[in-house]
Amino acid sequence: MDNPATIKNDPYASLRIPEFNYYLVIRFALVFALAMQFTIVEWKVNALTHDPFALGLIGLAEVIPAVLIAPFAGHIVDKREKRGLLLLCVIAYIIIGSGLFLLTWDKAVEGIPTKWVLNMVYFLVFLGGVARSFLSPANFSLMALIVPRTLYANASTWSSSSWQIGGMAGPALGGLFIYFLGIHWSMLLVVGVFFAPLYCLIKIKPKPIHYKAQGESFVDGLTKGMRFVWKTKVVLNAMALDMFAVLFGGAVSMLPIFATDVLHVGSLEFGFLRAAVAVGSLTTMFVLAYKPLVYHPGLKLLAAVFGFGLCIIVFGLSTSFLLSFFALLISGMLDGISVIIRQTILQLKTPDDMRGRVAAVSSMFVGSSNELGAFESGFMARLMGLVPSVVFGGCVTLGVVITTYIISPAMRKLDLKA
Repeated sequence: MDNPATIKNDPYASLRIPEFNYYLVIRFALVFALAMQFTIVEWKVNALTHDPFALGLIGLAEVIPAVLIAPFAGHIVDKREKRGLLLLCVIAYIIIGSGLFLLTWDKAVEGIPTKWVLNMVYFLVFLGGVARSFLSPANFSLMALIVPRTLYANASTWSSSSWQIGGMAGPALGGLFIYFLGIHWSMLLVVGVFFAPLYCLIKIKPKPIHYKAQGESFVDGLTKGMRFVWKTKVVLNAMALDMFAVLFGGAVSMLPIFATDVLHVGSLEFGFLRAAVAVGSLTTMFVLAYKPLVYHPGLKLLAAVFGFGLCIIVFGLSTSFLLSFFALLISGMLDGISVIIRQTILQLKTPDDMRGRVAAVSSMFVGSSNELGAFESGFMARLMGLVPSVVFGGCVTLGVVITTYIISPAMRKLDLKA
C-alpha cells in the first residue's frame, strides 16, 4: 500500500483517481462553454447598444437568481444525489444555449424590435443564473465525494486549473469564432460543447448523501450554511475579501468597450484581453501544484489581492493594448493564488453534510460578485466615466485589503495544513 504522506506530497495524486479525471473534464467543459457563451453575449449586446450599462445588465440578470435561489439550492443539493442534479443543470444549459443561438441569429429575429431581442437575451441569462445556483454547490460537493480528504488541497489546485483553462480558452476562442464564424454559429458551438460534461457525468457513479436532518426545521436547514460561515471566521474573511475584490476590481465586464473605444482593437484582440486573466491564473496554478501554499498563506493571499488591485488601476489608465494585456495577465496570476487558497479553505473546513449549503453561500457572495461587479462597473461607468470607474474600483480593492489585514488576525495567521 502506498504511504499516505507520499500520496499527499505527489502533485499528481488526485489525477490517479479515474472519476476525478472525468470531473476535471466536466469542470473544464462547463466553464469553457459558459465563458464562451458570456463573451458572445457581451459582444452581441455591445453591438446592439454600445452602452456600458447594457453590458452591466447582463451580469445583473444572472446574479439576481443566483443570489435569491442559492440558499434553497444549497439545501436541496445537500439532500439530493449530486451527480443527478448536475445532469439536470447541464440539460438546462443546453436548452438555454439553444435559445441564445436563435436570438443571436439575425434571420431568426428578423422583424423583432431590438428592445425585445435584448429582453429575451436577459431572460435566458436569468434562467442561466437559476441553473448556476444549483450547479455551483452540486459541483463543489461532488469533488469531495470523489477524492479523499488528504487530497483536497491537491484536488482543489487541479480543479481550479481546469476551471481556469476553460476560463482562458472560452473567451479567447469566443473572440476567434466571432471573427471567423460569426456570432450565431459560435453560439451553436457552445451548445455542442455542453454534451461533453453530459457524457462524463454518465461515467461517474452516483454518490452517497450525507445529509443529517436531526429534527431541524426547514428554516434551520436553510440557514445552517450561513450560520456556519458566519461562525467560521477564516471562511468568512476569505469569502469577504474575494467578494469585495472582485466586486470593485472587476474590469473584465467592460472589456468590449475598452477594446473598441479606448484601445481601438477588434474582436480578435478582445478575445485575447478576455483570456489574459485566465492565462495568468492558470500559470500560477500549475506552479502551485508543485509548490503548495503551506507557509503564511493568509499573508500571501492579502498581498496577492493588493497586487490585483494595482493591476486593475494600471489597466484602467492604459491606452496601450500590450500594457493592458500584461496588466490583466498579472492580475490573473495574483487572482490564482486567491482562488486556490479560498477553495482549499472551503474543502478543509466544511463538514460533509453541509457542503451544498456552504458552497451556495460562497456562490451568493463570491461567485455572484463577478456578475454583480459587472453591473457595478456598468453603473459606475455611466456615473463617473469608463476609465475613472475602473481606477476607482482598483483603489477600493486596495482599501479592502488594508482593512482586512487590520481587523482579521485569523487571516494573518491562516494555516492550510490538512
